[in-house]
Amino acid sequence: MGQEGTKNVFFLSICILQFATLPTFSAKREQKPPPPNPRTRRGEREIRERRRGAIQFLRRLIMAMATSRLLWASRAASYLKISTFPRAFSTVLKDLKYADTHEWVKVEGGSATVGITDHAQHHLGDVVYVELPEVGSSVSQGKNFGAVESVKATSDINSPVSGEVVAVNDELSNEPGLVNTSPYESGWIIKVKVSDSGELNSLMDEEKYSKFCEEEDKH
Repeated sequence: MGQEGTKNVFFLSICILQFATLPTFSAKREQKPPPPNPRTRRGEREIRERRRGAIQFLRRLIMAMATSRLLWASRAASYLKISTFPRAFSTVLKDLKYADTHEWVKVEGGSATVGITDHAQHHLGDVVYVELPEVGSSVSQGKNFGAVESVKATSDINSPVSGEVVAVNDELSNEPGLVNTSPYESGWIIKVKVSDSGELNSLMDEEKYSKFCEEEDKH
């Protein structure tokens, strides 16, 4: 072997030695994520039905307990000659418009915020579920777009104005009780892009709505 061949062998040996001393890495095999389990419409419907069933059971249980307590209170009140139903005064705000189905609307520019009134939530009792419409759906004045479920009853929510739903209060999905504690602020339900501002003329102002509630409570 000549001098040139010796140099080549020496150079190759150095390369092999350097390669052998390099740290080795073992690549972990990527684990494929499990296939998604899509929620079908049927599955979502079954979940809603189970939730409604649970709410109905809770409502009957609470009503049974309330009836038992009310019967005792009524007998005691009859003996003491006092009323078991003290009148509660509902809050009615200025600068809002009101429908005779007890929804309020606040218009700012071309957008309207809609909710149910303090009078409505007081008569419903503790709200446990609020059914919300889809953003982008249309609502019409006087037509229902959702519902409120309480321990006492289920009530439709009617829109006081016509237009397109541009926002819904997602907080109500986790905290439906906001309708009770803050009906005019945190408990708002939808925002609507108003299509006919003239419809506001058919709604009641603060004074007319207050009188309307007083007359309704007499019957």
